[in-house]
Parts: sequence; C-alpha cells; structure tokens
Amino acid sequence: QVQLVESGGGLVQAGGSLRLSCAASGRTDSRYVMGWFRQAPGEEREFVATINWSGRSTDYGNSMKGRFTISRDNAKNTVYLQMNSLKPEDTAVYYCAADVSGRGILGTSDRAYDCWGQGTQVTVSS
Repeated sequence: QVQLVESGGGLVQAGGSLRLSCAASGRTDSRYVMGWFRQAPGEEREFVATINWSGRSTDYGNSMKGRFTISRDNAKNTVYLQMNSLKPEDTAVYYCAADVSGRGILGTSDRAYDCWGQGTQVTVSS
C-alpha cells in the first residue's frame, strides 16, 4: 500500500509562487506515473499535471502550461509542483495521485490514478 502526503500549500498573492510537494511512503515504486489534480468548491476535479517515472515526459492542463512545472526526485520518493504567476482562479485543494496499478500512461483523467493524497489548500488572493 502506498501513502501520499501533500505539503506546501498556503495563501499567496496573485502573481506569486508556491511549490507543492508530495511524499510517497509504503510500497513505493519509482516507476509510478504521478499526477496533480485540483478541486475548487463546487467544481469538478481538474487535471493539473502528470509526469512519467523518469521525469522526462510531462503533460499539463491548458491553463497551467507555461506557469506550472512538475518534477520528481525518485531517490526521495517525492513529486513537486512548482506554481508561478498564480491567479485567483488557481485557488483550490491540490491533490497528488499515483498510478500504482502500473498503467504507465500520462493520464489526464482522475480515473487513471488509484492512490490519492489528502490534499493541500492553495489560496490566491487578488
């Protein structure tokens, strides 16, 4: 079993930056595809970013491209999400997810992931 714990959320002004971390523990495997999603109140869960096992392949949601960067450090079993030029519409709970079933695809749907963290709140003030 894999446990995911997000950290790094908080309150930031528009135009600012935050770096989220997702630490994996338990039966971890560096070959897992990892992803970030977010959910604002009253909204559906939204794809943010995904990264393959080596870190060489990534994908982003359209509104995140050019502002967010996903990366991973397999030696630390940690995935990061660097968020720059934040906007009030980026306010949401951000979730880390892992494809522990080993599908191996860079999924943009939450159905591609089967292990989730508890989430970390990001609030961007205008």
